[in-house]
Amino acid sequence: MHLYDYCNYLETMAMDSRTAASATEAVRRFNRFYTHRIGILEESLLGSGLSLSEGRIVFELGRRGDWTAGGIAAEFGLDPGHVSRLLAALEKRRLIARKRSEADGRQAIVSLTARGRERYQFLDTASTDAIGALLAPLSQGDRGRLLSAMATIESLLGGGDLPRVPYVLRPHRPGDIGWVVSRHAALYAQEYGWDETFEGMVAEVAAEFIKSFDARRERCWIAEREGEIVGSAFLVKGPEDGTAKLRLLYVEPSARGLGIGARLVEECRLFARTAGYKRIVLWTNSILASARRIYEAAGYRLVQSEPHRSFGQDLVGETWQLDL
Repeated sequence: MHLYDYCNYLETMAMDSRTAASATEAVRRFNRFYTHRIGILEESLLGSGLSLSEGRIVFELGRRGDWTAGGIAAEFGLDPGHVSRLLAALEKRRLIARKRSEADGRQAIVSLTARGRERYQFLDTASTDAIGALLAPLSQGDRGRLLSAMATIESLLGGGDLPRVPYVLRPHRPGDIGWVVSRHAALYAQEYGWDETFEGMVAEVAAEFIKSFDARRERCWIAEREGEIVGSAFLVKGPEDGTAKLRLLYVEPSARGLGIGARLVEECRLFARTAGYKRIVLWTNSILASARRIYEAAGYRLVQSEPHRSFGQDLVGETWQLDL
């Protein structure tokens, strides 16, 4: 190798080394900032009295239902012995129950107790409130930049295994409900020719939700993409004990095909089960083919169908039900 080329090679190697060191320090700095910002190093996760590992297990059991000890170890990348100790500690506190799998006696089925479901609901609410407080000072544009950056990190460091999530679900905040009413009215007028009486009905549903909102038993999810609202769903108390109602599901045309509608319906199911409901019912119309496909795929069954004249149209109303 010529002396000049060799010198260039050494200089390039030195630059690469400095660049790598700089990148390493940047990642360390971000890790220190992020773990401090979201409270990972605190002794109790979100004031729940649980460690981070214990809280993750309770949270995932609340969302998934029954799970195997082996599945927990594989999902979290933890040693099975460590998982066994974590489960023993949760069982001692009467937050979980374990039983042998009927299909495979070597596997233990883990589920939350009633006390464990209460702790999950506390974690879910505390997490929602903490994220809301974290995002509240940001403008819509800054929230979009933040979520985009998070999706980029997940995509790049996920090794291709994790799909990029192009939207986020969050709880409602002031201004959202009016937007939901407005977009429902505009979209259904544009796509189905429904008149202003539909807007009036949606406004009544939304106003009742705000007036009598019960955070323990009701929830609104707002789907947001790049700082813009692109969908919503509401779960509210039904007319009978043990029954919840799914209301005001919608997805903006620009965001369709991303699975947002199905995800909103699934979040309703998970929350309803955690809140102790026995079933979810919803009312829709036969003309709403895309929504009906989502409900059917989620396990809802059609229990009643009746023609009616509403919103300036001749329609067929349908009641669907999901047993939990």
